[in-house]
Amino acid sequence: MPDDPLHDLPLDLLGALPRDRPLTEKGEATRARILDAAVELLRERGYDKTTMRAISRAASVSLGSAYHYFESKEHLIQAWYGRSLAEHVKAAEKVLAEETDFRKRLVGVMRAKIDSSEPYHRFAGVLFKTAADPKSPLNPFSPASGPVRADATALFEEVVRGAKLKVPADLRAELPRMLWMYQMGIILFWIHDDSPKRVRTHKFIEGTGGLVARLVKLASNPLLAPLRKTALALVRELGPSASA
Repeated sequence: MPDDPLHDLPLDLLGALPRDRPLTEKGEATRARILDAAVELLRERGYDKTTMRAISRAASVSLGSAYHYFESKEHLIQAWYGRSLAEHVKAAEKVLAEETDFRKRLVGVMRAKIDSSEPYHRFAGVLFKTAADPKSPLNPFSPASGPVRADATALFEEVVRGAKLKVPADLRAELPRMLWMYQMGIILFWIHDDSPKRVRTHKFIEGTGGLVARLVKLASNPLLAPLRKTALALVRELGPSASA
């Protein structure tokens, strides 16, 4: 196993800026300040009542500068998705480097997601009102969310790749995307969890993570190949692609 199990994850997290325009150190700091201000205002006011002008004022930059880094509020939220993913990847490094058991890798990565997202719990609840709209570009299943969704799916590819796990080729190909959808369910549960330290979410992860691991092992049974192929066909037809 390489020293850094996440070295090849395709994390393009520059938000609205083109891939071929790297930011200077000063530009990175300005961009981060604008994003921080946006998260705070969106938490306080909600999505509809937060304007780019208010965000630029809170970040102490001109409106033109704010639009230079982020073309719209939607680009700001997509950049926050990217930041959240980067923090998740960082938090998951240890478990992916040390564990080879599939259940432990999966549970560890899910816990890392919840722990790294905790500072945004209130913000995530506010954002959910907008992101839950099927027609919103902020919906995690939308085409606009495709790049971050692809990078998040790559993290689950690493969960599978580094595990001592024998799965048929057809299941291995779809499993990372299925695990990403499982994570969406965990996040939804977490958003509505008001228990101290999100203890209910952590119990939910522990219980369902073990169940998922057993289901993956069961689905690998050759006798269940017809059922597995039918289920995977439904996933391919109905589920979002990584980049769509």
